[in-house]
Amino acid sequence: MKSISIFGTSSDAGKSTLTFVIGKLLQERGINVGVFKAQNVSNNAHVCDDGSEIAIAQYFQAEVLGIPTSYHLNPVLLKSGHGNSASLIVKGHVVEDKEVREYYRDLDLLKPAVDECFEYLSERYECVICEGAGSPVELNLMDKDLSNLYIAEKYDTKIILVADIERGGVFASIWGVYNLLPQKLRENVIGVIINKFRGDRSLFDEGITIIEERFGIPVLGVLPYTPLNLGFEDSQSLKNFVQNKPHPVKKIGIINYPTMSNYNDFEPLIADETIFVEFITSNVSLESFDLIILPGSKLVIKDLQWLKKIGLFDALKARQKEILGICGGYQMMFESIIDEGCIETSEPMSEEALGFVDDVIVFQKEKILKKGEYTLFGKTVKGFEIHHGVSTKYPLLYQKGTIKGTFVHGIFEDEAFETYKKKTIDDFIATMRGEIDVERILAHVL
Repeated sequence: MKSISIFGTSSDAGKSTLTFVIGKLLQERGINVGVFKAQNVSNNAHVCDDGSEIAIAQYFQAEVLGIPTSYHLNPVLLKSGHGNSASLIVKGHVVEDKEVREYYRDLDLLKPAVDECFEYLSERYECVICEGAGSPVELNLMDKDLSNLYIAEKYDTKIILVADIERGGVFASIWGVYNLLPQKLRENVIGVIINKFRGDRSLFDEGITIIEERFGIPVLGVLPYTPLNLGFEDSQSLKNFVQNKPHPVKKIGIINYPTMSNYNDFEPLIADETIFVEFITSNVSLESFDLIILPGSKLVIKDLQWLKKIGLFDALKARQKEILGICGGYQMMFESIIDEGCIETSEPMSEEALGFVDDVIVFQKEKILKKGEYTLFGKTVKGFEIHHGVSTKYPLLYQKGTIKGTFVHGIFEDEAFETYKKKTIDDFIATMRGEIDVERILAHVL
């Protein structure tokens, strides 16, 4: 049986979503399905069952499909680094910070890890759905691509194109991507899925005819624009979230600093009809918010300096109402942050922090990666830790007066949210089920 590559005709076309949707539809037909993305670029990560970390998109896909999570699902992950560098995570663990040009120069060194992980999955699953990255035909980057052409060519995957009609230019994007693919890969294209269609579906009947008859590409489905508000992979997806709450009883402000990470922590808040969530990007008044949250951060010192630069640092210190810090945000609540080992900075340094907690944070080289059950603030949660910073006095959490903080992600999740999450995903897949030509896909992969 063939595996499948999901190629977008642009960034944010819906590849991550279609990966788990198609995977679920194949599962329903009795096929054992795995998910894979060779390389991802995201500050949003999750700790796996094996104690490694992968991008949130692959963790979420695995969660939907009910399969084990491990570094094999996402062998190469890049996170924000200092300057022009990126934090390189290979097989679930930090290797080093690499300057971007250096990363591309040494790309061939990563291929054995990618091969090992794909082959591990292909031995355990009948069909592996391989999510691509961006567009597969960025001509200046095609020889530096791990997630699209490298996998599709080496492992002879069948290919499904995904086009975002909401962007405009959908015909040009489909035609362009298809015809810029190498001939061998064009022959492996099963068809295209038109994503994020708004309005009367029949208005696109002529469009389907054009794509199928003039372009020679089968249309596998035209999917309605259906916000999911779950599994946010990047900040752009987060900013596009839909929130319609006419009568909220609580207003929560989340500080959206430049390298905010793990914003999936807030999906339960977004799902709660009684809570209005606002992401704060400038020095606005904080007094109208019942709660201010300092979220996770990939570059804690840099984001702390940003708070000072725009004036929110002083506003937070003056605030009398509740403030909650999570992971990087928790670290900002201490007296200072010390990075002698240049974990996040280019030279050894110490940065004054908010001073709410009577201890200092010290960055250690070995990243803490844990997953399990935690008792926090009077309740038990299934959460995870993913951080370099450590506190001797308060290694897990702190609570005093209006100040609360913890290293643990996932603190808002509970049974009610899990019920909501399952229903939302089931409803989303049900909507897509009737729009995707699964039989045509099966005919090509079996």
